[in-house]
Amino acid sequence: MNRRTFIATLPAFIAARHALAAAGVKPGRLGICSFSCHRAWQAVRDKSAPVSFADGPSFYDYARRLGADGAQTSVGMIDEASAARFRERVEQTGGYYEGDIRLPKKESELEKFEQEVKLTRDAGGSAARTYLSGSRRYETWKTMDEFKAFRAESSKRLAMVEPIVKKHRLKLAVENHKDLTSDELAALMREFSSDWLGVNVDTGNNLALLEDPLAAVEALAPFAMSVHLKDMAVQPHETGFQLSEVTCGNGFLDLPRMVATLSKANPNLRFNLEMATRDPLLIPCLTKGFFATFPERKATHLETAMQRVKANPPKQPPPSIAGKPMPQQLAEEEANNRVSLRWMHEKLS
Repeated sequence: MNRRTFIATLPAFIAARHALAAAGVKPGRLGICSFSCHRAWQAVRDKSAPVSFADGPSFYDYARRLGADGAQTSVGMIDEASAARFRERVEQTGGYYEGDIRLPKKESELEKFEQEVKLTRDAGGSAARTYLSGSRRYETWKTMDEFKAFRAESSKRLAMVEPIVKKHRLKLAVENHKDLTSDELAALMREFSSDWLGVNVDTGNNLALLEDPLAAVEALAPFAMSVHLKDMAVQPHETGFQLSEVTCGNGFLDLPRMVATLSKANPNLRFNLEMATRDPLLIPCLTKGFFATFPERKATHLETAMQRVKANPPKQPPPSIAGKPMPQQLAEEEANNRVSLRWMHEKLS
């Protein structure tokens, strides 16, 4: 379905949404985030293959064609008028929009941050995902002092932005991004106790920090403001294990239970698919340097984590992109997203 066809179907689609609303059925809450299409976004950046979207509004249209109820993405590349038109389109199509905003690192970046917060609100977003670091704990900080400096800096950055998101009434959801453990991120949230700062709960990321995935979700559920929903597969490796996103229902996570736990904590949550089609990630937990920033975890978590890997062999070969031309990567990425969204609507609606 191209964009013209999609727009032509809007009257019937809107009528169907109105009928559902009249019957007391709430709008859908099962969508997709930008990173679920990270290969396509890469193709947009380097112009290596044709892609049917190039910004937040066109990504929303693409997400709806895939079968998503809504999208979590940035609108930082559009202006206020375009954001307002985007909001109208989202409302007309009965979908939803959530933002994706990068945290400022210093005060001189606050003006740009506030502008993106305003654009996100203009576009109809009431929540936005962010992250503290774009890297993985065991690859980035080599000493405890380095990690403590990152942790202290994270508090300062959130303290800078909290008044801004409060002013504009935007809930800012910090993703558990393979940097802080679930307990550390929960402690950071309690440090602020703000109605405008919470967590974008990723259902699979904390496996990389040797955590039980359901326990991590339970620890973060009280602070949940948005969700990255993913299923995972694990495979043994001589230095630890490999971790992969797989299509929903083909991993070993208990997604229905996770969704129930999160929905009980926050009935208004949206669940955004993050099916990252990429090569498996190496979690080198059998190497000495892995535990530099949480040395106690070797004794408390390693054995159980490796038992979890052994007990959950992949149901099918995990995704890989190495050596594949970009058009093939895009086709496989789209297929994985369609399969996962279909599963979500069948099993979680």
